[in-house]
Amino acid sequence: MDLRTQSRAELIARAERALGVRLLPEQAVCKRRSLGMATERGTWVRISVSPAEDAAERGGLEATAALPTSVRHPRWHQGVCWYDGELLWRAEETELVTDPVIQPGGGVLATDPQLPQVWWHQLSDALSELSTVSTSRVATPHTRPITQQRVTSTIQAVFPDVETTIEEWTLAHADFSWVNVTAPTCRILDWEDFGLAPRGWDAATLWVNSLAVPALAEQVQRVFAADLGSRTGLLCQLHACAELLVAGEDYAGPLAAPVRNAAERLVTALSRHGPLTAAGRR
Repeated sequence: MDLRTQSRAELIARAERALGVRLLPEQAVCKRRSLGMATERGTWVRISVSPAEDAAERGGLEATAALPTSVRHPRWHQGVCWYDGELLWRAEETELVTDPVIQPGGGVLATDPQLPQVWWHQLSDALSELSTVSTSRVATPHTRPITQQRVTSTIQAVFPDVETTIEEWTLAHADFSWVNVTAPTCRILDWEDFGLAPRGWDAATLWVNSLAVPALAEQVQRVFAADLGSRTGLLCQLHACAELLVAGEDYAGPLAAPVRNAAERLVTALSRHGPLTAAGRR
């Protein structure tokens, strides 16, 4: 199922009836498995689809209602779900965030967004606050749970001699990139995958997606030095690199060369059981 290639009129009508809202399709943001749009009452509705068998592991955005507002997520208002054959559909109404995302349209961030220090403080405080929340919910980015086995198989597919045992697990957004954070006010969007993940998972994902802009990657390392410098944080960074290396240069694009170089440094750092500097080097 790819919503970008499907007729959406009936889906929009069903969500409107179920939630009692009028949607504004002219403001729609459509991705492969989700469709979002503003409503006439100044909120946001997200319609999503996933395989029905994922229902046991993936709840809806109602789980974010338990998160403190300091993690800067859109507040959840209401939601509805239904089965259609082997698919589970959800329509959920949340707070409307008006600030634009930093990297609209996806792809690789190629220019420094020149974010002020106050923005970095907001982001750091939000992820720090998130990591203190207790939960048994497992993060499931791209419908795949984050487990020790997933981390090990991904890293050892490229670096078979690396010891990959994860020592620290914390709550994470789990789909963290420049397409899911806004500026000039820092807000964090798309929370459907959040759950337990290795310490530093979000920072590592943001860092690897910044490598085409060295100064930005350095800034991520500085802001999240405590998490990224831990052994678990080093493994998260290596996992993020390994995913791109496995996908190949055509997929990685301008990240291919810096990812290869960073991965080599990470393997060295892990073999020495020592932290990296802010620049990603010993």
